[in-house]
Amino acid sequence: MSAGNPIRAGIIGCGQMGSGLAHTINNIRGMQVQAIADIEPERARRTLIDIGIPETIIRITEKPGEANDLLNRGKFIVTPDALLMTELDLVDANVEATGVTDVGAKVAFASIEQKKPIIMLNVETDVTIGTYLSHLARKSNALYTVASGDEPGVCKMLYEQAVLAGFEVVSIGKGKNNPLDVDATPENCTEEAASKDMNPKILTSFLDGTKTMVEMAAVSNSTGLVADTPGMHGPKVEIDELLQYYIPKADGGILSQSGCVDYSTGAIAPGVFVIVRSYDERIRKDMHFITKAEGPYYLLFRPYHLCDLETPQSIAEAVLINEVTVAAETMQSEVATIAKRNIRKGERIKGIGSADIYGRIYKYADACVSKSIPLGIAENGMATSDIRKGELISEHNLTPDSSTFIYSLRKEQDKFLGHG
Repeated sequence: MSAGNPIRAGIIGCGQMGSGLAHTINNIRGMQVQAIADIEPERARRTLIDIGIPETIIRITEKPGEANDLLNRGKFIVTPDALLMTELDLVDANVEATGVTDVGAKVAFASIEQKKPIIMLNVETDVTIGTYLSHLARKSNALYTVASGDEPGVCKMLYEQAVLAGFEVVSIGKGKNNPLDVDATPENCTEEAASKDMNPKILTSFLDGTKTMVEMAAVSNSTGLVADTPGMHGPKVEIDELLQYYIPKADGGILSQSGCVDYSTGAIAPGVFVIVRSYDERIRKDMHFITKAEGPYYLLFRPYHLCDLETPQSIAEAVLINEVTVAAETMQSEVATIAKRNIRKGERIKGIGSADIYGRIYKYADACVSKSIPLGIAENGMATSDIRKGELISEHNLTPDSSTFIYSLRKEQDKFLGHG
């Protein structure tokens, strides 16, 4: 990794996260953006120009052969075809940042087939079919991972540090930047979204809790910890109160068991935390010497996560040492679909960040029993009966759109896990 032989990255999806990632990579010695895919090619082209790539060496193409030839001649590629990115010989790894579950499924699957490392900023896809994609990647000696920088990546980092320090991990949590508002819609947050240069649907998914549910489900599936209750607890607490809340009820906390994922709308945002426990007297003695804490519970926290600014770490580790940042080992948690409004029989529902639905985390076993519809395959499903606002959307009241690629992969994952 040097200025003469940089890691060449591709970015799929050039919205807020993708364009920010391009600027980040541009400031890293030994790494460069070589190609960008976006449904609006001009947006991708503009981003390359903004980071200093001369217009004269940027080319727009949808042909893999032409694209590879252009790359070999020192050009930079823009394309509306996300799958073309998996066929670019001089691109060392791609980052999927569309947030669209079906696109993420297609790109990740094709990347695994091509043995092209794929780093997912699209956690919505991961919590739907990440277990199966991780299995396929390991089986074919490819690399699939969720990115560093998003909460799953930084939570997993704290988790691994805690385990390797000899602690029992009692809970893992993240800070949610705003109060939970399950009634949020793109229409009623348009002004706020514009002020933050965000897509209203993306902001809606933050406000209604969907994004938090998705992120903590990814943490759950990679660590084995689970949501203590559907939707988690999510109290608003200060940092110095975390130790009082996120421990078992037997010791004065809110959890019915040890080993949970959760969140808080308090001052920890935009950080993440881990509550650990040790009854080893020597470890407790050392912790008191180092931190003055009495134990047996201890708080480890990181007061920030930097989203796309930290994603290059996953790119470098994937390319240089074949390292996975976050990957689902099995399904511990499911993000199920909840009706945001009354839905009538015969209606087709819109997807994540819409006025129709939001996501809620459940234990996977409970989601299977209730036959809930995974959030990642809910879009464009048809209601087979009236669904009340706040009701769990399941196979009993909705038929998913079976024409999507992510639906077919979800069916394969169900078979793989013995639920087909």
